[in-house]
Order: sequence, then structure tokens, then C-alpha cells
Amino acid sequence: MSSPQSATRYIFVTGGVTSSLGKGIISASLAKLLQARGYSVTIQKLDPYINIDPGTLNPYEHGECYVTEDGAETDLDLGHYERFLNIPTSQANNVTTGRIYQSVIEKERRGDYLGETVQVIPHITDEIKYRIKLLGEDNRFDFVITEIGGTVGDIESLPYIEAIRQLRWELGKRSMVIHLTLVPYLSAAKELKTKPTQHSVKTMLEYGVQPDILVCRTEKPLNANIRNKIALFCNVDAGSVIESIDTNSIYKVPLLMQEEQLDLVVLRKIGMSTRKTPAMRSWRAFIKKLESPKKQVNIALIGKYVELVDAYKSIIESLIHAGTVNNCRVNLKLIHSEQIDQKNMAEQLKDVTGVIVAPGFGDRGIDGKIAAIKHVREHGIPFFGICLGMQCAMIEFARNVLQLPKSHSTEMQETTPDPIIDIMEEQKKVFVKGGTMRLGAYPCKLKKDTRAYALYGKEHISERHRHRYEFNNKYLEMFEQHGMTASGIHPDTGLVEIAELDNHPWFIGVQFHPEYSSTVAKPHPLFIGFVKAAMQCCS
Repeated sequence: MSSPQSATRYIFVTGGVTSSLGKGIISASLAKLLQARGYSVTIQKLDPYINIDPGTLNPYEHGECYVTEDGAETDLDLGHYERFLNIPTSQANNVTTGRIYQSVIEKERRGDYLGETVQVIPHITDEIKYRIKLLGEDNRFDFVITEIGGTVGDIESLPYIEAIRQLRWELGKRSMVIHLTLVPYLSAAKELKTKPTQHSVKTMLEYGVQPDILVCRTEKPLNANIRNKIALFCNVDAGSVIESIDTNSIYKVPLLMQEEQLDLVVLRKIGMSTRKTPAMRSWRAFIKKLESPKKQVNIALIGKYVELVDAYKSIIESLIHAGTVNNCRVNLKLIHSEQIDQKNMAEQLKDVTGVIVAPGFGDRGIDGKIAAIKHVREHGIPFFGICLGMQCAMIEFARNVLQLPKSHSTEMQETTPDPIIDIMEEQKKVFVKGGTMRLGAYPCKLKKDTRAYALYGKEHISERHRHRYEFNNKYLEMFEQHGMTASGIHPDTGLVEIAELDNHPWFIGVQFHPEYSSTVAKPHPLFIGFVKAAMQCCS
């Protein structure tokens, strides 16, 4: 039996007043501080929507779909967790209402409930509790931080709040609740208002859950009077009212939370040692480079969801990581692929020295992507194509270098006479969309004496994928004869994972998603190399 000190602690993070307050960043920041104190921590996200996972959601609905090493299509917050903690997440780190109900219904159909009437309580809440405690099995982690999606008061969130209420009784002092709320500033009155926070906490109390700590998102500092007022009306001590003031970078939040002593308050309330103080030296060094770059570089990101920044969240963060390694600020220009063509190409790209063509699905905006790739190939501008971006590069090369003008992907044009990109053999009999793509980490063998090999510094790598279509190897010999080298190959299937163009300053396309594995502690080598090439191009 575990001792009280070694048993896993569970921290629940809820949100009130409004969505998009930053529960994921607060969860990741707290986890980072606890990790820096020597504790092992993992974070999970409970999403209240009925989709089984975000894999079938339009980016306009839910932003980027993040993919874990074990092939889970998850919420983008898991990307924050990995970027902050530098440890991989898994299937167990993201749970949706759809997955909960699916599991319960499958059990009912099998007869697991022995004829009981299946209800929200206890069956749905029991399944939620099981998923929460799954990560804490065998005391693998000192802390499991569970972020509850949505806002308290939403109908969809009620089963999760009830599950937390039950777990508080079952786990006792091994659990606590952090409630993230908003303290708005009314410019007309020139004062901060605590009433929304009071109502949010009262809603929690109506559900039987008393928050232990309140993290108050605000654009103005909280003075002692405000903290005391919130504490008085919300049944917490003033020291448990934590200010989360607006900042210009999510990476500053762990340091702001350290200044507010969030980790200390958590450890004291939950009965864990506070002896080791987190130095956060490497994190502070990262922030220093981030805030004081020696150079700047302009890079264009071409995609069809650029009006929604969250659709390309991991790519944007990866460029930030790579920029700090190169002591450079990356100024990102987002260009809609439906609004770029040969007529305006030179104007759109006149100030940039590097171009990324983003991943995606479907033919909308495909012509703009291909046109942009032709421009950067012919003008020697560093290019980085990711997933569909690589496929577009291969199509462009086939049309304009190999003189196969009707080349295309069978995803866009089933009857193309030159299917440069074709559906994977194992995908031809797949008709169910959710979770059926080539997902997760796969091995790749790099050819020596290539740019990819030089960047990685090793022959064998592993990268995460999310696709159904691949480069058609029937054309590989022709491509390589004309200077497009397959520098990364899947060792078993021969699938082209990386293609790079000879006699070009920097032209690389990858079938995988390197953005999923870039972290603050370990920026991805392909992004580092791309940003460096863009800097050299403008010098």
C-alpha cells in the first residue's frame, strides 16, 4: 500500500464566466512548476463534446487536431502540455463525452451491467472517474492534473463536475480543485469587478464543489482589497486567490504563476513537500532569448485556415522555438491559399525569405499552394512543406519539371492520368472516417549526405503522421533523376517520408508532422534548419 506521500494526487482545473481563459496554459504552467520541483506530472483534458475525438472536427470548430505518438487525435491543449513538459501524452490524456458514452453503451450491450438501468449517475460518472484515475494507476505520477473543458454552468459539463464532487470525497486530501475565472476591468467605472467570479463559484457550490484555489484572469493587477473581497465571498483564504494577468507570451505564464506562488499553495494544501525550489533556469534563458532576439526574419505560412490562428497552433509554436535557438524573432505572415496566385504572387511574398505550405485536406486553396511552391522553387526561397504541403510540392515538380501537366493527387482528382499522390493501399477499404488514418509515430530511415540527415544528425528517426494519401513510388526514379531526392524512407514500406530538392538553398517536404514534437526544451531540427536558412536568405 502506498504511503500518503507517494500516492498520486489529483488536481482538477475548471473554468468559469467565459471560455478561452487559458485553462490549458494554467494547467501546463502548474505542471511545469511541479516538474521543476522534482515531481512527476501528467495532464489530461476532458472535453464535453459528443464527438469521439477531434479528428473529424473542422478546424473552424475546434482549432488544430493534435496527434500523440500512440496515434490519438486529440485536443490542441495536449500540444501545450507536451511543449511545456517535454514528455509525450497518449490516448489516456484526452477523453471526450463521446468516448465516455461509447464505452458505457458498449458495456451495456455486452451485458456488463447485469440488467441494471443505465444512468448518468452512477454509470457515466463512474466511467469518468475511471478515466481520470487511469493515469494514476500504480502511482506512476505524483500528480495527475485534469483540465475540464468548457465553462461551469454548461449542460455538457455537468457529469464531469459531478464526477469531481464524488472524487473529492473518495480521494480526500489527495485531491483539490483550481477554478479559473475572470475579473473584468470596466473602463467606464475604472475598476475591476468581482461579481462574475462570485457567481461562477456559487454555481460550483450549487453542484457541491468548493474550489480550493481561484486563479483570476485579469488585465489589471489585483490589489489586496480585491483579493480579500474574492476570498470572503468565495470561501477561500486570500493567499489562494491567484492573479493571472494578461501577458504577451504563453511561455511567461509559468514564471508569473511562480511569482504568485501557485505551486507552493498547491503543495501546502495537498500535503506535499515544498523543500525543493524550482530554479527554472533553462526556461528563463528561453524567455530571455524570446524577448531579446538579435535578428528578425519574415516567414509566410500559406494555408486555407489562416484567419483562425489555432488551426496552425503547433506550427506557429514550433517557429517560436526555432527562432529562439537562432536568436531570431520570426515575423509570421499568414497568407490564405485561396487568395494567392501568379498575378499577386510577387507582391504577397516580396518581404518574406521563407515559405511554409501548411497541411490540410481537400482541394480548396490547392491551386494557390502549388503556385506558391513554383515561385519559391524558381526563385531560391527556402521552402518547408508539411504533409499536404509536401504533396503539393511533388505535384508542382511533376507538372513543371517532369512535364506531366495533368499530374495531381487522387484525393483532389480521381481520374488524373498521373497520380503523383495516391491513396495508401491499406486505406482503400476504409470508409469510417474517425481515427482510421495513418496516425501516430512511425520510423523513418534517412539517407546519408542529405540535408535531412545533417539536420537530424542520425540515420533513424521517428515522427508522427496523420494522412491517407502518399507519394506514388512509381514516379520516384523519375523524380530523383531530375534532382528531387527521397531523403527519408519508411524502412518497411518504402513510403517517401522526406523529399528534398538538390541545388536549392533549402527545399524540404515531409509527409509527417514535425510540429507535433517540437518543445521548449527540444525544438525540432527541421524548424531550426528552416529558420536558419530563411535568415541566411535575407542577410
